[in-house]
Amino acid sequence: MNYLTVLFVIALSVLGTSGAPTSCPEPFGVQAYAHPEICDQFFLCTNGTLTLETCENGLLFDGKGNVHNHCNYNWAVDCGIRQHDPTPLSSPGCEYRFGVYPDSDQCSTTYIKCAHGEPHLLPCDDGLVYDHRIHGCNWPDQLLEKCDPTAVVGFVCPAHVPSHSPAARFWPFPRFPVPGDCHRLYTCVEGHPRLITCGEGKVLDHKSLTCEEDAPCIA
Repeated sequence: MNYLTVLFVIALSVLGTSGAPTSCPEPFGVQAYAHPEICDQFFLCTNGTLTLETCENGLLFDGKGNVHNHCNYNWAVDCGIRQHDPTPLSSPGCEYRFGVYPDSDQCSTTYIKCAHGEPHLLPCDDGLVYDHRIHGCNWPDQLLEKCDPTAVVGFVCPAHVPSHSPAARFWPFPRFPVPGDCHRLYTCVEGHPRLITCGEGKVLDHKSLTCEEDAPCIA
């Protein structure tokens, strides 16, 4: 039994077989339950008070969404048998009132995030580009039809590395330090560069080319 099925069963127990709200199963806290028939509506219990809620345009309910008011982006939700009206309420820069969109047909390191019908231009993390297929940022070598990873990352992967060098230890994905930056490194995947950031509190050890907690910062 998957998560959405569990929510469906709980919703039926809350609503009854007629579909009319009856009561909340928990007297305290906030709980949200899927509507058994409508994908962009759900039932919300707030300290024992039951209300019928509607997701904003561009959002649907799956019990896991936290984009806005317990709802998730429409492309991320599997409605199953539940129905919804897919009609967009468009505004300049936004197809739906809530959504994530490319800001260009070309390779781009920024994207548009719409909230309440207002578009906001946001940057990808350094070294990444927007990928419309995943509605998020991705390595530029995953979009070779649009992007030049060398231009995005600012590094040219060598065809060969000396066999005795630290980079050779990671072949066929050799690593290289980023000049002036002790928290990131370059790695090459099938000849294309990627910019990798060390985890929080870690720095790059230039001898091992690995991110370490106690490594000295050599910028």
